[in-house]
Amino acid sequence: MHFSFQYTKVWIPDPDEVWRSAEIIKDYKEGDKSLHLKFEDDTIYEYPVDLKTNQLPFLRNPDILVGENDLTALSYLHEPAVLHNLKVRFLESNHIYTYCGIVLVAINPYEQLPIYEQDVIYAYSGQNMGDMDPHIFAVAEEAYKQMARDEKNQSIIVSGESGAGKTVSAKYAMRFFASVGGSASETNIEEKVLASSPIMEAIGNAKTTRNDNSSRFGKYIQIGFDKRYHIIGANMRTYLLEKSRVVFQAEDERNYHIFYQLCASASLPEFQDLALTCAEDFFYTSLGGDTTIDGVDDADDFEKTRHAFTLLGVKESHQMTIFKIIASILHLGNLEIQAERDGESCSISKQDEHLNNFCRLLGVEHSQMEHWLCHRKLVTTAETYIKPMSVQQVMNAKNALAKHIYAQLFNWIVEHINKALHTTVKQHSFIGVLDIYGFETFEVNSFEQFCINYANEKLQQQFNSHVFKLEQEEYMKEQIPWTLIDFYDNQPCIDLIEAKLGILDLLDEECKVPKGTDQNWAQKLYDRHSSSQHFQKPRMSNTSFIVVHFADKVEYQSDGFLEKNRDTVYEEQINILKASKYQMVADLFHDEKDSVPATPTVKGAAPKISVRSARPAVKAANKEHKKTVGHQFRNSLHLLMETLNATTPHYVRCIKPNDEKLPFKFDPKRAVQQLRACGVLETIRISAAGYPSRWSYHDFFNRYRVLMKKREISKNDKKLICKTLLENLIKDPDKFQFGRTKIFFRAGQVAYLEKLRADKFRAATIMIQKTVRGWLQRVKYRRMRDAAITIQRYTRGHLARRLADHLRKTRAAIIFQKQYRMLRILHAFQKIRNATITIQAFTRGMFVRKIYHKILLEHKATIIQKHARAWLARKQFLRFKCAAVVIQCYFRRMKARQELKKLKIEARSAQHLKKLNIGMENKVVQLQRKIDDQNKEYKHLNEQLSALTSTYSADVEKLKKELEQYRQNRGDSNQLVNLRKEIESLRLELENAHSERKIIEDTYDKEKDLLQKRVSDLEEENALLKQEKEEFNNRILCQSEDTVKENLLMKKELEEERSRYQNLVKEYSRLEQRYDNLRDEMTIIKVMEEAPGHRRNPSNQSSLESDSNCPSVSTSEIGDTEDAIQQVEDVGLDKAAMDMTLFLKLQKRVRELEQERKKLQTQLEKKKSQVKDNEMDSDRDTDLAYNSLKRQELESENKKLKNELNELRKTIVDRVTQNNSSNDIQDSYTLLLNQLKSANEELEVRKEEVLILRAQIIKAAQQKDAGKNMVIERGNPFLSAPITDYSLPDWGYLNEDGELGLAYQGLKQVARLLEAQLQDQRREHEEEVETLKTQMETLREEMEKQQQAFFQTLQLPPEAQVEFGIQQEITRLTNENLDFKELLEKLEKNEKKLKKQLKIYMKKVQDFEGNSGFRHELTRQVTVQRKEKDFQGMLEYYKEDEPLLIRNLITDLKPQTVSATVPCLPAYILYMCIRHADYINDDQKVHSLLTSTINGIKKVLKKHNDDFQMTSFWLANTCRLLHCLKQYSGDTGFMTQNTAKQNEHCLKNFDLTEYRQVLSDLSIQIYQQLFKIAEGMLQPMIVSAMLESESIQGLSGLKSMGYRNRSSSMVDGDNSYSLDAVIRQMNTFHSILCDQGLDPEIIQQVFKQLFYMINAVTLNNLLLRKDVCSWSTGMQLRYNISQLEEWLRGKNLQQSGAAETVEPLIQAAQLLQLKKKTSEDAEAICSLCTSLTTQQIVKILNLYTPVNEFEERVTVAFIRNIQANLQERNDPPQLLLDYKYMFPVLFPFSPSSITMDSIHIPASLNLEFLNEV
Repeated sequence: MHFSFQYTKVWIPDPDEVWRSAEIIKDYKEGDKSLHLKFEDDTIYEYPVDLKTNQLPFLRNPDILVGENDLTALSYLHEPAVLHNLKVRFLESNHIYTYCGIVLVAINPYEQLPIYEQDVIYAYSGQNMGDMDPHIFAVAEEAYKQMARDEKNQSIIVSGESGAGKTVSAKYAMRFFASVGGSASETNIEEKVLASSPIMEAIGNAKTTRNDNSSRFGKYIQIGFDKRYHIIGANMRTYLLEKSRVVFQAEDERNYHIFYQLCASASLPEFQDLALTCAEDFFYTSLGGDTTIDGVDDADDFEKTRHAFTLLGVKESHQMTIFKIIASILHLGNLEIQAERDGESCSISKQDEHLNNFCRLLGVEHSQMEHWLCHRKLVTTAETYIKPMSVQQVMNAKNALAKHIYAQLFNWIVEHINKALHTTVKQHSFIGVLDIYGFETFEVNSFEQFCINYANEKLQQQFNSHVFKLEQEEYMKEQIPWTLIDFYDNQPCIDLIEAKLGILDLLDEECKVPKGTDQNWAQKLYDRHSSSQHFQKPRMSNTSFIVVHFADKVEYQSDGFLEKNRDTVYEEQINILKASKYQMVADLFHDEKDSVPATPTVKGAAPKISVRSARPAVKAANKEHKKTVGHQFRNSLHLLMETLNATTPHYVRCIKPNDEKLPFKFDPKRAVQQLRACGVLETIRISAAGYPSRWSYHDFFNRYRVLMKKREISKNDKKLICKTLLENLIKDPDKFQFGRTKIFFRAGQVAYLEKLRADKFRAATIMIQKTVRGWLQRVKYRRMRDAAITIQRYTRGHLARRLADHLRKTRAAIIFQKQYRMLRILHAFQKIRNATITIQAFTRGMFVRKIYHKILLEHKATIIQKHARAWLARKQFLRFKCAAVVIQCYFRRMKARQELKKLKIEARSAQHLKKLNIGMENKVVQLQRKIDDQNKEYKHLNEQLSALTSTYSADVEKLKKELEQYRQNRGDSNQLVNLRKEIESLRLELENAHSERKIIEDTYDKEKDLLQKRVSDLEEENALLKQEKEEFNNRILCQSEDTVKENLLMKKELEEERSRYQNLVKEYSRLEQRYDNLRDEMTIIKVMEEAPGHRRNPSNQSSLESDSNCPSVSTSEIGDTEDAIQQVEDVGLDKAAMDMTLFLKLQKRVRELEQERKKLQTQLEKKKSQVKDNEMDSDRDTDLAYNSLKRQELESENKKLKNELNELRKTIVDRVTQNNSSNDIQDSYTLLLNQLKSANEELEVRKEEVLILRAQIIKAAQQKDAGKNMVIERGNPFLSAPITDYSLPDWGYLNEDGELGLAYQGLKQVARLLEAQLQDQRREHEEEVETLKTQMETLREEMEKQQQAFFQTLQLPPEAQVEFGIQQEITRLTNENLDFKELLEKLEKNEKKLKKQLKIYMKKVQDFEGNSGFRHELTRQVTVQRKEKDFQGMLEYYKEDEPLLIRNLITDLKPQTVSATVPCLPAYILYMCIRHADYINDDQKVHSLLTSTINGIKKVLKKHNDDFQMTSFWLANTCRLLHCLKQYSGDTGFMTQNTAKQNEHCLKNFDLTEYRQVLSDLSIQIYQQLFKIAEGMLQPMIVSAMLESESIQGLSGLKSMGYRNRSSSMVDGDNSYSLDAVIRQMNTFHSILCDQGLDPEIIQQVFKQLFYMINAVTLNNLLLRKDVCSWSTGMQLRYNISQLEEWLRGKNLQQSGAAETVEPLIQAAQLLQLKKKTSEDAEAICSLCTSLTTQQIVKILNLYTPVNEFEERVTVAFIRNIQANLQERNDPPQLLLDYKYMFPVLFPFSPSSITMDSIHIPASLNLEFLNEV
């Protein structure tokens, strides 16, 4: 069977481009000597074919596979395909990352890309590797996930040559771990891990010809994690620091950055002691020429380095010592060595400035260092010689010392970084990041390149074995027969280097020889290894050798190998440094023989893993090695390999695209060289040798079902369908294998299947085109036929309409004639008729007027008669009335005289006088006693006051005497007179200023009059201007659009401000949570510490108060200060800073508060002492006795009253039964009232008698001796023990009832109470005296300050004295003004409060009057019945029941308990409790209840932080409580919708505005927690439902997958969700929110936020995934969005703004579906995609991938056209949307229509202790 090769595309080798694409234009047959090709530039070329090997060129992949994320997904796997795919992705799509199996290939763009922000980290966090575009974050996430899933340590190996971007990749990987695995504690270990980077870059990186920031050492950083996979610490190992760079740099290179940073900051004052200048002045920093780097600020970098040192805990003293050591190295390099005449010795001048600085900075002796720099010590068996050195030997020794000092300092810094990153917590696992040098080859290769390439040989061996192992595991897992694949093994090359008598062994042996040379060592290598295939000798050299590495041949120059391997430093110089006076310098060089500086041991390795080598260790030589550099490097490398072999490795290969460091320039030669060197092509070769293309059965079925027949698709078993299809299509069974879950293909088979699929589509397309064209022709014919019929129809219609128009006009003319004739006759008839009617009207009017005059005269006569008769009747009535009044007066006078006689007789009787004077004597006695007591107190106070005034006057006189003595001593009385004169002159000037002010005021009045006249003139002109107003109105209408825009901007700013505030609330809640955690930890620690003896906290220290942050009801002074602070916040800090009065006011308030604090402290101390005294003196038994006596008195009185009441009731009942008439009932009722009055009077008389007795007993007690009283009281059983019933009969001698005994005992208690009151008054007087004393002290202090100020003024010159006096006067006046202002504000506030209280009391008085009137009406009824009062919507509870209320109503309440009641029932119950506390005016109760409520809600939310129903329940209740506090606050703005009944439920006494703010903040926190829960439930579904599920069947056309298989492609995967699942979840959210009674506005905001999250997550995933950027995905996406919009309409949420949030996603879907060819298409895209940024549009176009070959790729020119059209946009720079962004939430006021008295409390709440008021 012959296949046609014509039009097949192939790859041809090219010397410039490495590989060049061409097309076969003539069919090739076997045996042809050449291929006829045509290049892309249409040039013809004949490619010769070797007939022996018959080696044809490589085939090119189909265009649809170009640009793949994974190179192993290519159908043809070979070098040109890999190179071309990387080039297309790098240059056309600007993608720098590409997968190659398990390797991530990273190409350095030499440009800062916006793909490393925090939102990108969040986007890759939690994603499967392969689900997103290739990225360093994807590799880091895969390592982190495997560590958590498999509990195995991981390693990320970053390699590449200098300038490829290794350090940056490692840095970003560590930043990812720091963000994702943030430390659980607050040690911020992740910040320390990141802070180590600038330090290591400063001391270990330098500028080279290939890289401006090249790492000149290798490092392996282990990041440790705990069991919860939070970062707990880190450890760093370094390898082979390039010490030679300290003393030598090639042209256009620099030394390490730290030297230049220190020189750039030498001008700082703290570095003046270092004696540094610019970098050009030092030998060690100027060898490379230019000392600066473009775009790098060394001084700024140095500040970052110092900050990193501080962050890692390096002390300032150690930092300065580090900088001194670095500066000393620079000074050491500038030493001037003078040769002596003999040429064998040399010296250094003692006056050498740099030697002095070197010794001073290191703290060593100058003379010794000067001597041993030029001499060396030779030790033999017999004696010791000191030998001078030549200039060259001194230079070598000096350079060796400089390198050694820097290396030791480098190791010290690494060690301290490890100490700072070390943790005491047990390490569970770790992730290692290896940033190591790649394969290097230069023109001159020395010892450093040899070690680097040796390390790369070891890493390549590990990489090959790992790739081979993974391939084998994959085949074994899929149960495919495993055939051995031959791959390159570089073990012989490694043995050549490290085996016994290998290169390193021979080098160490030569170093031990006393006179060993590099030439001798090279000769030994020739003799030993000349037969090895990996070792070669150059033809033209006897001092160099060639090693054949896996990447390339490298020729090494043996010169310098021995010296660098020995790394010798003279012991005498080291001993001098050990004796340094600086401890840190001495520590650098101590114990260096016992440690390997380059390889600090690893601490904290996981205990689960036993680290073993992958193969037997190389046997060491017989003799013990001296610790040479090569030996140390080999040991550290073995340790590294053991660590890597014990972990799961992940590989990142960095590629340098060009040597010029130009952005996005690709050099194919350099790229291929690095691809070969880093092992990428070896990975491709291993993959291509087996089955590189792998498809899951599900994906293969979806992609190639077009090749199946209908009867095959009808089968249910997809595996069987795929097997039958492949057996029919591919006849060779070796080309594919069926695995357990995947189908494996040989190279090229997928391309063959794609060709068959394209042919099938092409045939189907031709059929569709044929059918469509026939249909179009038929449609065209029908359209022409219909057009002809239509023309005929319209023509006929036109003729018919013309005839009808003629007939219509003829008929109309006839009608016009008829109407005209009729109108003419009608007008004539109307004239005659009007004239007749006018004559009749005048005639009838004349007759009617005559009749009217006659009737008018008759009516007037009737009125006159009526008035005359009425006058006569009134006169007769008045005569009768006067007679009756006279008779009544005489009769009443007679009765009054009789009554007067009776009263006079009664007044003369004694009983009447007694009744009047009952109780008056007692009252007089009591008042007299009070007057005496007050007089005594007044005298006592006067005496104390006089004593105080006398002491004060004495002090004042003393001070005056001292002042006079001081004046006499000074003798400057003349100066005081001069000052007084100057003050008088200043007063005169002030009076003149006042007079001038009056003159100015007069002129102001005159000008005011003139201005008023001018105003009148202007008003006249205003009338003229009104005409112009209309024109301006038109302009204003035009400008209204601008105002609308400004309003929109203002709204936007308001939204931003609100969002900032809510972010602060969110941050506050986070800090509050952190505070709670810390507090819990502290309590645990305290419990552990106080376990032997637990102490209880004082009861007044409530943890709830500290936690709530709620303000209490403040006093007036505190309110003033808070008002001032509020003014500062309202005005702003800048303006407030300029308000001096406000500042002085606050300052004064601070002083007052400080004084009050001192007073309170003194009072507290006195109270404590008084409490101690009272505790010693008080006796609890006396209180019990007093209470029992009082209770017995009340019980006896109560019994008597009850008996009398029962008797009265009986009499009433008897009267009612005897006589049922109304008069008798009234009489009985009056009798009852009289008896009650008499009983009350009798009770008052009894009370007054008891008071008299008590007064007499008090007098008797006062007359007795005080000592006897004490004895009697102590011996009295009534005081020492509680009185019981058996002691009552002892008082029978007084009277029968024992009342006098009770009274006597009660009077004793009253005496004690009076004594207590006297003591309280005494304390108050003492406190007043103390306040007076404090006032005196303050006055004294002020006087001393004034005296000091006065003495200071006396010392000043006269002008300064005047200025100082004026300043003092100004400050005094301002203070007085502030005091008056404060007083005025206080008075205004008090006035407002009094007005408010007056209104409340007026209302209470009115209610009381109404109630009293109501009671007065009730007194007229016959029977007295107790009427039940209505429920007033208040709930009363006792203070001790508050915890029970919070527990039953908040902490233990479940939403299901109140689901069948009124929504938000707990909020209403809480408000009714608050209202009762307000009603009784108990501010402490209000504060305590609100504080407990807020803390209880926080506790519930903390406990149920993942329960959506509970969180929504408390969001609804918190909002309802907030609305209730607003609705019933009394503010008119919130009461507009209240009913009259609801207005009665308003709060009366307290303003809870501050608590409303606290509840609003709490609502914001609950809302944020609610969205966080919803986000956690919904986010895992979004990507799968929106982008991956097939909402429209048959649209998905997946392409071939590489090594990274997508989780979404698994048909039975747990992570696959459909759009129905998302809609079901949102239905659940919506039903829960509605059931909880949440406000509709808040529900709308919740779903607006959820839709924004859906938009952001989906769009971010779309922007980071190449496989979903296709036309079919756009179609699916648009359908899914329409389903979501339909859901919004079904739930009546279209007004929420949620649909607008998904507008960017809609435009992205449209962008995927639009044409992308012409400039018109570009303009259409730019006009359509207004919600997408320029970067997002360009990114989607770059990612756009055709699913079929019929689609065309987006050209680079089209993308450039889009960018040119979008240049004018000012879009934000970020690529991804912040899906964590939250819109500022609003809680609009929503009053409730429910009244408080209509709410029923169910019994299930267990709130029986609440009483309805």
